[in-house]
This record gives sequence, C-alpha cells and structure tokens, in this order.
Amino acid sequence: MACDVAHERFDIITFDCFGTLIDWESGIADAFDEAMTRDGVRIERDVILRSYAAIEPLVEQERYRSYRDVLTETAARIANMNGWPLSDSRAGFLAESLPRWKPFADTNAALERLRDAGIRLGLLTNSDDDLIAATRRNQFTVDFDLVITAQQVRAYKPAPPHFNTARERIGDARWLHAAQSDFHDIVPANLFNIPNAWINRKHETPLAGGVPGWEFADMRGLADWLA
Repeated sequence: MACDVAHERFDIITFDCFGTLIDWESGIADAFDEAMTRDGVRIERDVILRSYAAIEPLVEQERYRSYRDVLTETAARIANMNGWPLSDSRAGFLAESLPRWKPFADTNAALERLRDAGIRLGLLTNSDDDLIAATRRNQFTVDFDLVITAQQVRAYKPAPPHFNTARERIGDARWLHAAQSDFHDIVPANLFNIPNAWINRKHETPLAGGVPGWEFADMRGLADWLA
C-alpha cells in the first residue's frame, strides 16, 4: 500500500515480538536440532516449523496456560506426532531456549531509528513476563515504553485482551501496531480499528479481514517510512 503518511501521525508503535522482531523460526529449529541431536533423532526443519505453526495456536486456544507451558506442550506434541519419544522432563527445552532466539538483522537498527525519531515503542507479545524480560535484556538495543504480555492479560492474540489493554494504557496517543502475523495481529487490529502495518517478511497473502493499513517487507522499510 502506498506510504503517504508522515511519521508525525503516530506517537507510539507497538510490535509483536516473535516473528516480527525476533527470528523465532530459526530459534525454534535450532532448539529442536540441539535436543534431537542428544537423542539421535532427525526431523526435517520444514516439518518442525509446519507442525509448530499448526499446533501452537491450538494449545493456546485450549485454555490459558503460561507461555512456558504452551511451548513445552507444543514441543511434546510435535515430538509425539513425528515418532520421537521425548520424555516430559525434557520437553521444556524449547521454552528454555527462547531468551537465546536472535533478532532479525534489520530489527535493532530500525528500532533505534524509530526511537531517535521520537516515537515511543511497545510490545504486545504472546509471552510470559520473565521470558520477554530475558529477550529484552539479551537481544534488543533499545528499551520499550509499553510491554503487554499474555501473562498479564491471561489470553493469547488474536483474542482481544492485548489490544483492549493497550488502548487503555495508550489513551489518546496516535497508535500504530506493526506485526508479521496476519492471523495474530493484523486481523484483530482491523477488527478493533487500530491503524496497522504488516511486516510481511514471508511475502504471504493476507487472510480474510487481514488486509493491512500499510505493508512492508521488513523493519527497514517501516523505519524508512516513519523515520
């Protein structure tokens, strides 16, 4: 979509974290590789990522549980469906790896540019408080003015609580939400009339109800527009 609105329109940008700022697919695949190597098991990367994309949202929707438990249950189900006899005591490897998941190469430079342009930054994340705190400490070169987690609202996007809570905390400030996941972020942002930008890193086609306000291939594109 044409990018014809100056950055002064927005006082704050909130981001999804994992998949938008953090390369979670590489983090997930690397964590599985390390755990499988210990057991002499091999499951192809694409199989793991497809399985994860299918299973994790289902686990989140079953009932509220901590994101650490979501990751543990998801890892156990992926192992089971692919014939890997992973013990319950070892299924927590995925959650333990999360603070080591790296940002995309363009993430920190873009966040720094946005911060330098006077825009406040926030996170709306499907994560626990302690896990996102570790990611913020280990992986980002900027801090965030607003952080809303699944643990705080006891729900997972695309459910409304993240967005409702953000609106309450942001108040009348001009707000843009930016995210990679059309399903988790752009569809609900449209539903709640929140201006949004799709960081379409995977060059996907939008879902029904998920046509974004603006679209960029990466964080650099967003920063070029706004900063």
